[in-house]
Amino acid sequence: MGEPEAFDISAVKGMKFFDPHVHMTSRTTDDYQAMADAGVVALIEPAFWLGQPRTGLDSFRDYYSSLIGWERFRSSQFGIKHYCTIGLNSREANNESLAEQVMEILPLFIYKEGVVGIGEIGFDDQTAAEEKYYRLQLELAKEAGLPVQVHTPHRDKKKGTQRSMDIALEHGLDPYQVIIDHNNEETVKEVLDRGFFAAFTIYPFTKMGNERMVEIVKQYGAERIMVNSAADWGISDPLAVPKTAALMKMRGISDQDIELVTYRNAITAFAQSGQIDEADFNAQADLTQKFEGNTILRGGQQPRPDKSSIIIS
Repeated sequence: MGEPEAFDISAVKGMKFFDPHVHMTSRTTDDYQAMADAGVVALIEPAFWLGQPRTGLDSFRDYYSSLIGWERFRSSQFGIKHYCTIGLNSREANNESLAEQVMEILPLFIYKEGVVGIGEIGFDDQTAAEEKYYRLQLELAKEAGLPVQVHTPHRDKKKGTQRSMDIALEHGLDPYQVIIDHNNEETVKEVLDRGFFAAFTIYPFTKMGNERMVEIVKQYGAERIMVNSAADWGISDPLAVPKTAALMKMRGISDQDIELVTYRNAITAFAQSGQIDEADFNAQADLTQKFEGNTILRGGQQPRPDKSSIIIS
């Protein structure tokens, strides 16, 4: 496969990036700092499956609270504007007794400041229960006037993507308010032809590589296309968006199209929530602030350790 090309941040120096799907609950402060250094000024954290099934309603309540609370604060400490989408993920929709309880508390969270959509919702195994709660949450999105962030399944993706769009249209949603995520070469044309936003997850080995992403932009252009990292507790890369921008630039994609795919289109899609204002980006981090008495600077730490030193003082 040859020698990998090194990621040179200078290739995209001065560019701004918006990662519209990244699970920062699973990431470290080092990831926040690296993202800020690479030009990420804002992100969206969708509610998702944490790796093992939640067993009670309070665990959902606490998780949703963290997305609009502690995680939003933690992001601000690195100058990154944090938004989120709130929803019952498809995998856990199959626990119907718990799902019914979760549906009752969703309206308590979706109107909170910083919530820019219902998500990520959709299909995993494409079961009847998943469809039931997908439909209920589409109706919730309509009532709230919020965009929808749709998770498309890993297995039988084309069928699941088509079904997700069919159901959204059946419920009367404007496709321009629906972001179909985790696309690939098999799904992109139909998603765009039907008027939806097409999001692509640059995730090692399992979803999309950024070389493939370059070819998709060359073939389909940049309209209604966005990239994200979906970085989480798995093998993933929180710098996937700036790295993809750098590769696009190296492969001859115009700066205008790079900006659309890695920044502008995500803002356009999710600003339909009425929650996103670019003037809020690049706010100076106030490290004297606390969240409910807590700070990321434990015991008087300095905000940035010297990682080039072998000495940890």
